[in-house]
Amino acid sequence: MELRHLRYFVVVAEEQHFTRAAERLGMQQPPLSQQIRALETELGFDLFRRHPKGADLTAGGTVFLKEARAILAGVETAARRAAQAADGSEGMISVGVTSSSVAHPVFPDILRAYRERYPNVTLNLNEGNAAELTDAIETGKIDAIFLRQPVRKPPRLLFHQLLEEEMLLVLPARHRLLTKRASKAMPTIALSVLADEDFILVRKHGAQGMYSNLVLACEQVGFTPRIVHEIDRMLTNISLVAAGAGISAVPASMREFHKERVAYCRIRGPRALLVAPINLVHRIDETAPAVVNFLALAKQVSKQPR
Repeated sequence: MELRHLRYFVVVAEEQHFTRAAERLGMQQPPLSQQIRALETELGFDLFRRHPKGADLTAGGTVFLKEARAILAGVETAARRAAQAADGSEGMISVGVTSSSVAHPVFPDILRAYRERYPNVTLNLNEGNAAELTDAIETGKIDAIFLRQPVRKPPRLLFHQLLEEEMLLVLPARHRLLTKRASKAMPTIALSVLADEDFILVRKHGAQGMYSNLVLACEQVGFTPRIVHEIDRMLTNISLVAAGAGISAVPASMREFHKERVAYCRIRGPRALLVAPINLVHRIDETAPAVVNFLALAKQVSKQPR
């Protein structure tokens, strides 16, 4: 039994006439009658009661019509969904993010654009630090990740820098280095005057690149920072600064967090080390259409002015 036999049967049942059914199918009537006879022989019962004016369904034919339509509809649905999966317009992808990367406006812009263009793709988000996410994508648990500085670069992964922004110093709102200013412009503070401050940083294992770059920048201006707290998430940095536990540095796009309790300042120091990129990471051999579409759209959206 083939799908064409089911289609032939359904058309004959709808037309209740072999000649009209043959015309609708674009074939001769005798071959159509032969195909239906062969189907009945395979099933072991008559599907139609034939008479001079046409053909009526038997009791078995009535039940078989319902099932044949369901089968054909299922095949059509399967073919459509398979085609959508093949071109990436249906399916599921898993994306990992660090808390500091999602703070940048580019991330919601990418998500919005992807959901609008591919509404039938399920997008699962997973938050972690850079080390955790790198492990997850390397082992196939996640399809793509957004992070700041890479903690390591496994050979099976590709890293695309989408953009770069400056790092800002975060001080408690009443810090001694802050003076009352008539201007609302963001103050600038030299990195070299922070030698006696207590620093709060993301754990070295979780954000090794940014951690190491900040330490190196301090060393280049003459001191090694005194690190009093190492935490897992960059948002916690800002909360601890607001509580007066020390100072920190975060990407500029995070400057809205606790802005009534902390002060964000530009840093005068080694410029090349005081930046925070956003990297999009994926496996080098990635071929899943939904993931490939996501990567392409993310790169496209990141180039748009904002």
